[in-house]
Amino acid sequence: MPAKPASRRSASSASARKRASRPTAKTTPGPVAKSAGKAAALPEWNLADLYPSIRAPEVTRDLDRLDADCIVFEQTYKGKLAEQTAAEGGGAWLAEAVRRYEAIDDLAGRLISFAGLVHAGDSVDPDISKFYGDVSERLTTASTHLLFFTLELNRIDDAVLARALETPALAHYRPWIEDTRKDKPYQLEDRVEQLFHEKSVSGYAAWNRLFDQTISGLRFRVGGKDLAIEPTLTLLQDREPARRRAAAQALAKTFKANERTFALVTNTLAKDKEISDRWRGFKDVADSRHLANRVEGEVVDALVAAVRAAYPRLSHRYYALKARWFKKKRLPYWDRNAPLPFAATGRIPWGEARNTVLAAYGEFAPEMAAIAERFFAERWIDAPVRPGKAPGAFSHPTTPSAHPYVLLNYQGKPRDVMTLAHELGHGVHQVLAAKNGALMAPTPLTLAETASVFGEMLTFKRLLATTRSAKQRQALLAGKVEDMINTVVRQIAFYTFERAVHTERRAGELTAERLGEIWLSVQGESLGPAIEIKPGYETFWMYIPHFIHSPFYVYAYAFGDCLVNSLYAVYERAADGFAERYLAMLAAGGTKHYSELLAPFGLDARNPSFWDGGLSVIEGMIAELEAMG
Repeated sequence: MPAKPASRRSASSASARKRASRPTAKTTPGPVAKSAGKAAALPEWNLADLYPSIRAPEVTRDLDRLDADCIVFEQTYKGKLAEQTAAEGGGAWLAEAVRRYEAIDDLAGRLISFAGLVHAGDSVDPDISKFYGDVSERLTTASTHLLFFTLELNRIDDAVLARALETPALAHYRPWIEDTRKDKPYQLEDRVEQLFHEKSVSGYAAWNRLFDQTISGLRFRVGGKDLAIEPTLTLLQDREPARRRAAAQALAKTFKANERTFALVTNTLAKDKEISDRWRGFKDVADSRHLANRVEGEVVDALVAAVRAAYPRLSHRYYALKARWFKKKRLPYWDRNAPLPFAATGRIPWGEARNTVLAAYGEFAPEMAAIAERFFAERWIDAPVRPGKAPGAFSHPTTPSAHPYVLLNYQGKPRDVMTLAHELGHGVHQVLAAKNGALMAPTPLTLAETASVFGEMLTFKRLLATTRSAKQRQALLAGKVEDMINTVVRQIAFYTFERAVHTERRAGELTAERLGEIWLSVQGESLGPAIEIKPGYETFWMYIPHFIHSPFYVYAYAFGDCLVNSLYAVYERAADGFAERYLAMLAAGGTKHYSELLAPFGLDARNPSFWDGGLSVIEGMIAELEAMG
């Protein structure tokens, strides 16, 4: 779960920018690095479906083609949208313009996705970093010629556009057009938009790259070895208490040594966002994210209020129970995700993880399993841990003319199996939505997390149903509760931290010390009295990629988890026909508002009591654990 998207925005349009959101990795289509030992059997993705290598002539060809297509598009349509759309046959004329715009978007998406995936596979290789930077710059420059299109589209008179949309070819794009026009109140004069766009390469995109390269290059001294961040974080789930403590202390020491860099990146990006928000007229620090997610701010406020009110009933209560299992009154923060004393030991082989997830998907819907199977059979997954590889995990949709790719850092932990289920949920969703085309396949984050969390729930329920040992059932249930707390409570705490940082940044820069104080405040509130926050933890805000790549992204996880809890309850009450409705919801991509997609299930996220229903599922699991002793 983790490295869930991050936004690297430098593609040609809004939807391409969404795809660039969690990019990444290798120069060759085959195995990109020889992994030692058990990791050698783990799959490494084949990016040849995009391009053979970073030096392939096809890359140069398509970059040149993109440049030419963007220039011709501008010459053909700039300054003409309002007049031509109002003329006879205007609907057909505009439909052809949108179709050509979409084709350019698809090509740009393929290029930026490949560059991003290569970079995620090895963000410290100088040749790869240069390639990623060069492609990003080329796309930004080329797409400058496209900026006029959505700006002019939004200036077309409502009545004129309504008549044009009676043309079937244009009506096909109605969801995208209506979605685009929601941005109208916040768009600026054309030359200002162009300036913002062109300076992104030397602005927030450059700071994003600095963060990625810095975090990937850090080394943490644990037990006489210098480890990258991913294996060091994994040690926080080690069975040996001494290793967990050593890993936490190593993280704190290295973060502390680099705090000035992370504080500068955070301050700069927060100021960059404040400038953009101010020029565009956004009032609240998170309004631009809500608009991008197509969700009302009051709905998010209700979610946040419900989760924060539930902290004592959820995280505080669970961590007190976990402390008792460890025969302690309080757990040091590095034991928060420690394996339970009664949990099974051993590493889960990749094949077992694969079979578990596919079986769970297959029991729900054979079509879902068949799509997920392609990720394994056609090498759409990169699983080993490697030096320089992006930490965490993600599923990158790339572009509808290709297919998604999944990045993992698989180390055989039970959580790694759930992460596989999570990212394949994204992947299935992205495959199903691709038929909507480059402009309408992308899904707002609030619904994008639904498929992933639902995939986790299916896998968890299968594991629970097939486990006979009472202690292992208890361990599974506890593991699920911990995942849900990490997805709901922890992400809302992250959101609270971001709100505080961005709000305070408006008055001036925040020191690393001040950032640490805010972090400790929100973490103390969310974790509760059973977790002992020791010195060093004040630096742990530094490695969260979402704060850098996608400000305020994180509430989407809590939104998705609570939504899935409610969805799954509907499934358990009336399974007949549910799978068909669910897959249809995923296949809709970005063509419908979340309220429309949830209506067939009888759910309404705009009802404030909706969130309490999702949270009560977690509360019920904790009560079940307490009853087990």
